Amino acid sequence: DPEESARPRRYPSTTGGALYLAMLLVVVAGIVLVALASWRLGVRVVAGALVAGGVLRLALPEAEAGMFAVRGRITDASLYLATGAALIALASSIPDQPV
Repeated sequence: DPEESARPRRYPSTTGGALYLAMLLVVVAGIVLVALASWRLGVRVVAGALVAGGVLRLALPEAEAGMFAVRGRITDASLYLATGAALIALASSIPDQPV
């Protein structure tokens, strides 16, 4: 449709795309926490963002999933949730080391 191609494109063009970018910002904040403050808290922030990403991938319709939709819904959500859970388990189980 020529009329549609003349309209400027919105970025991101889906709800999922915007939420994915928000998740990435939280991941970056977690990495900054790891570098500058408490590594354990930073890893938990990253893990929480990944768990939220998994839940969002399950909740968003396919047409609105945007950048969350890389593979199938179950595969994407499983990978986000498993990685988040593994990070939470590791951050919780590693004992404090003497400095």
